[in-house]
Amino acid sequence: MWAKLKPYFISILIALCVGGLSAFLIRKNIYIYSLLRKPPLAPPAILFPIVWTLLYILMGISCACICTQRTKYPDKVFDALLNYTLQLIFNFLWPVIFFNMYTFLFALIWLVVLWTSILKMIFKFSKLDTTAAYLQIPYLLWVTYAGYLNFMIYLLN
Repeated sequence: MWAKLKPYFISILIALCVGGLSAFLIRKNIYIYSLLRKPPLAPPAILFPIVWTLLYILMGISCACICTQRTKYPDKVFDALLNYTLQLIFNFLWPVIFFNMYTFLFALIWLVVLWTSILKMIFKFSKLDTTAAYLQIPYLLWVTYAGYLNFMIYLLN
């Protein structure tokens, strides 16, 4: 039983740690969100950690689904996981750019690159495991919404 659950546990833990470390790095500047002029569809600040926790869990489950395919398709799995790692790095750095560097335009450009890497990851995952790809769709949608927020915050501030 543990052998089957282990990749899921490890993948979820890695994703949550990436998000947690990023949150830790911006903890002193997160208050900035409350000071910004925000667009009409901006959510309350409390929603962000809830949504991101759920998204990191879905990312971890999705990653584990791909990892279980490594014996059948080692090269494709390696490529897909490389893309997963790349998007996770972009994801990790976006809050640092936005909250610690206060560069909203650069953060928006960074977010577009993140969005593109998520889309590419979904495409690569879909060739190995459709469930893994579908689990990433909420993430893509949330980053799309974050793009709207980032763009409007840039314009309004």
